[in-house]
Amino acid sequence: MKRFSLRMAAVDTPIIPAVAALVVNNPGTISLGQGVVNYGPPAEAIAALPGLMGDVQLNKYQAVMGYPALVDALKQKLAQENGIQTGSDAMVMVTAGSNMAFLNCVLAVADPGDEFILPMPFYFNQEMAIRMCGCTPVTVATNDDWSLDVQALAAAITPRTRAIVTVSPNNPTGAVYSRESLTAVNALCAERGIYHFCDEAYEYFTYDGATHFSPASLPGALRHTFSFFSMSKNYGMASWRLGYVVFPVDLFDAMNKVQDTNLICAPVPSQLLALEVLKFGRAWVQPKVDALGVVRENVYAALGSLGDQAQFPKTQGAFYVLMKLPGLAPDQDPLAFNRAMAEKHRVVSVPGFAFGLTRTTEANYQRLSYGALEPESVVQGVERYVAAVKDWYRI
Repeated sequence: MKRFSLRMAAVDTPIIPAVAALVVNNPGTISLGQGVVNYGPPAEAIAALPGLMGDVQLNKYQAVMGYPALVDALKQKLAQENGIQTGSDAMVMVTAGSNMAFLNCVLAVADPGDEFILPMPFYFNQEMAIRMCGCTPVTVATNDDWSLDVQALAAAITPRTRAIVTVSPNNPTGAVYSRESLTAVNALCAERGIYHFCDEAYEYFTYDGATHFSPASLPGALRHTFSFFSMSKNYGMASWRLGYVVFPVDLFDAMNKVQDTNLICAPVPSQLLALEVLKFGRAWVQPKVDALGVVRENVYAALGSLGDQAQFPKTQGAFYVLMKLPGLAPDQDPLAFNRAMAEKHRVVSVPGFAFGLTRTTEANYQRLSYGALEPESVVQGVERYVAAVKDWYRI
């Protein structure tokens, strides 16, 4: 008798396709949903690809860990920008996106029934990956400003815990975790014999003087720390699917098995493009982040007109606002508000229940992304969003 996997039955349906369907079904809708940037890789880097692909040997399978020249360039970037010296304690693996790197690492370190601690709200693809592997996500509340509650994280550790996951700058809140709190979490993981999974996909996107910190740069941290990075956000390479992870060297055998089975190697054109893009460096990205900072201020100003009905800490990273609105009626579909926004006001955002904020009768959380659109469209989209909120809540 045929049936589907019970592991997959425990995984929530991805929310982004559902939000995309609202856009398709309501022509003219502006999406404040997808977490991508509004620019692509440097045109010069893309133009170089045909010449770089001329070597017929590149049509064969390449190194499991990554194209050697790219791995070397990433090691140099990690040392210069993140303070991570891979040396003899850690290795770099190139993957088809950071999400794949995360899944690889869960498979490499955990068995079914093991636990991963996720600060709330969580990044939904990580929670999904944990469940797909037959493991258990353990959610821990953060503080009111979305900062980490280290004591609560410590209290959640059990004999089955394999790792604490941190995402900074954070998706979906935009919070930039302090050096002190990340250092405390990393030390806690070392003390308790578990791993620290650090998602750093938004490392360049900080504002108002905030700075990004990589816990793997701490003395001794490489032996128990995984650091996840992405080319999707910084360099606008979302569809090229290129990420990389720094992991403890003693896990090479397990990581090699997972990568060789799932992927063999990341797509060579994407690796070659990443190698070219890295030559432009952070200096190429920074003006785009500065421009997003201006958009961010405009977004906060526009949302301020909602008054006390909308609560949202003014966080300092990524390109998200996570807003707390009054709860929905007990008998309402949790997606009803989003559907009404699309149908009546031609705008969409991502509902908070996708990030684990499931008590929708107590609060209707919504994540707005201001990174994917041109500034003019963002302004128009936020204006529509404000109108939708006022209409729904009769403000």
